[in-house]
Amino acid sequence: MHRIMRNGMLAIVASLVIGGVWTNTGEAETARKGVSVDFKHGRLKVAENKRFLAHQDETPFFYLGDTAWELFHRLNREEAERYLEKRRAQGFTVIQAVVLAELDGLDTPNAYGDKPLLDNNPIKPNEAYFQHVDFIVNTAEAKGIFMGMLPTWGDKVVKAWGKGPVVFTEENARIYGKFLGSRYKDKPNIIWILGGDRLADQVEGIWRAMAKGIAEGDGGNHRMTYHPQGGQTSAKWFHEDSWLDFNMLQSGHSHFDLPNYEKVAADYRRTPIKPCMDGEPRYEDHPVNWKPENGWFNDFDVRQAAYWALFAGAHGHTYGCHDIWQMMAPGRQPISSARNNWYDVLDLPGAWDMLHVRNLIESRPFLTRVPDPAIITAGQREGAGRLQATRGDDYLFVYTPYGHSFTVQMGKISGAKVKAWWFDPREGTAALIGTFTNDGAKKFDPPGEPKRGNDWVLVMDDAEKGFFEPGK
Repeated sequence: MHRIMRNGMLAIVASLVIGGVWTNTGEAETARKGVSVDFKHGRLKVAENKRFLAHQDETPFFYLGDTAWELFHRLNREEAERYLEKRRAQGFTVIQAVVLAELDGLDTPNAYGDKPLLDNNPIKPNEAYFQHVDFIVNTAEAKGIFMGMLPTWGDKVVKAWGKGPVVFTEENARIYGKFLGSRYKDKPNIIWILGGDRLADQVEGIWRAMAKGIAEGDGGNHRMTYHPQGGQTSAKWFHEDSWLDFNMLQSGHSHFDLPNYEKVAADYRRTPIKPCMDGEPRYEDHPVNWKPENGWFNDFDVRQAAYWALFAGAHGHTYGCHDIWQMMAPGRQPISSARNNWYDVLDLPGAWDMLHVRNLIESRPFLTRVPDPAIITAGQREGAGRLQATRGDDYLFVYTPYGHSFTVQMGKISGAKVKAWWFDPREGTAALIGTFTNDGAKKFDPPGEPKRGNDWVLVMDDAEKGFFEPGK
């Protein structure tokens, strides 16, 4: 099945509740349309319980992001279409890309020889450059994909690493923000992401001015967040700002088994309540701590980060590949030891594994899902083998990264009897374990011997609900 999906089969489905039973509808229609998200459900909003995003008609929205920082800057239109089509087939719902790009985005022109600003002045946007941005936004829309648009990388706001130059003030940030908001106010597929890998210390005013300008331009049509430097969260500076619709943290790339669930859980506990997510975890094919001698993150690392974060309370998750964010290609200087061309790694297994993540989450009603560590009564581990548990009213998930056994407290979900499954996050398939009475405690032992990469998800359902196989 995994091999078939790597050849481009679209396995995502639209889901809804009918008569109390969670059913999957529109699979053939969605595949035929070739879209990842159906915009007929309306613009995005924060769901009523403040934990998730949803469309205007209450259809849940699962934020499954890919990191393509240099998409607007480095790819031509044919390449951009190729990239977006692959990510559509893999079920991604959001592509994160930067308008004023990271890699000398002001002074090195795009694929058509156009720079984004005239005289590097934020109030003098170059129409030719933005027509290329428009093309990519429109192409993504046609494929049912949101653009997580960063107005600028952080080196244009505050001097740190990166080429810059710093060009923003509070005054021109608001004008530039209003330009962007006005230009894209009627597009259904925009999520604004301010920041760009930077601390906001002492430049909060610039980011707030940019957010205010965007809101003035688009009339509040689109959701907004902030992408911080590694190890930080947007909540540090902007949690109580009304423009910040959901918190985004960057757990980063510093070491194996980085416990991103801790930062997600900390944001989840904040008041006022806002949705939260890890917007930049460890990337596939990225050297650990930026040093090849430490090894490279692979598909297991991106799965571990995703399930840890989601089961700790994140509303969505972002995947990344080191070669793809920078759109590495012959003739370009590799950043941080990138070793492959972007077009050669579109089918890395970790990218397809994100489709399985989405399918699992969307196969059960997720707007009522909460993290619940108390589900695990024995077998919890720290470090690489850390178990994470989450549940809805009538189902639960437990992720075991190394395939260690554990004991579950029954009675945490509805139903006199429960049906249990092992979901394989590598293949997106599920195997029925059996049906059990929903009381006491029960030990579960995943297939295979405990080891790195032998990760599994226990799925337990109220047997009376008639749920489909997990991930279907």
